[in-house]
Amino acid sequence: MTRIDRRSALAFGLAALLTGCARKVAAGTSNPASALAALESGTKGRLGVCAIDTASGRRFGWRMDERFAHCSSFKFSLAALVLHGAQQGRWRLDERLRWSEAELIANSPVTSLHVASGLTLEELARAIQLTSDNAAGNVLLRRLGGPQALTAFWAGIGEPVSRLDRYEPELNRVPAGSEFDTTTPAAMAATVSKLITGNVLDAAGRATLSRWMTETGTGMRRLRAGFPQGWISGDKTGTAWSPGMATYVDLGFGGPPGRAPLIVAAYFEPEHGSSAIDPAAEAVLAQVGQLCAAALEA
Repeated sequence: MTRIDRRSALAFGLAALLTGCARKVAAGTSNPASALAALESGTKGRLGVCAIDTASGRRFGWRMDERFAHCSSFKFSLAALVLHGAQQGRWRLDERLRWSEAELIANSPVTSLHVASGLTLEELARAIQLTSDNAAGNVLLRRLGGPQALTAFWAGIGEPVSRLDRYEPELNRVPAGSEFDTTTPAAMAATVSKLITGNVLDAAGRATLSRWMTETGTGMRRLRAGFPQGWISGDKTGTAWSPGMATYVDLGFGGPPGRAPLIVAAYFEPEHGSSAIDPAAEAVLAQVGQLCAAALEA
């Protein structure tokens, strides 16, 4: 007999629940917020979602204006800031930065291989987007002016809600009620939309950022797992977990070839923490992707 552990059983049961929720939307539910609320109720966690159809401007979601921790999802905007500053002539993408062994922290797969040689601003920006390299995030933040520089970048593109206050890994620990290192689904969905489809970045910058997102592999079990086959999609994840609490984030875009994309910013806080990434929690974000895609097509 095949042994099924508690986590697998939970994932199987959750998958059945989520499939039922998806059928409601696919059957023609006109209120995706209700479907998202039902999804949250079934998981007994806190779910925040904002989706924007950039073709029509339609916006929908759940807990869109409540605050959630960025976790590593801030690195999407930091990569965009690197491209934006180069576009303005504030720095060069080929500027080489260096760091010491002492600056390496957990999940630094790219920077750990290049202590001797360093990496360019462009290479570091790609590393934080594709691999969520933590040391690269800190190195870039220090070069560009600290967490406050990213907060100023958000405000400068008309998004005054999001804020970054600390470096990795401290920024992942956000006590209940704190605004440090937080955003809202509505604010971040708007930011993703501006950076991917707006005029904050020039055409080359938008193409680069979009390509990096499509090349990112860290979120293939999250929003993109729920998008229909054949969609062009990309994302940036963020994750923090401990025995006491956990947060799962995914900022994504997707859509059929030739159509303006759907933008989704999704945040999930399970009822209980964990000692590792929980597949059941990632499945919640996959279901968000499926619900939002179904609502788009309804």
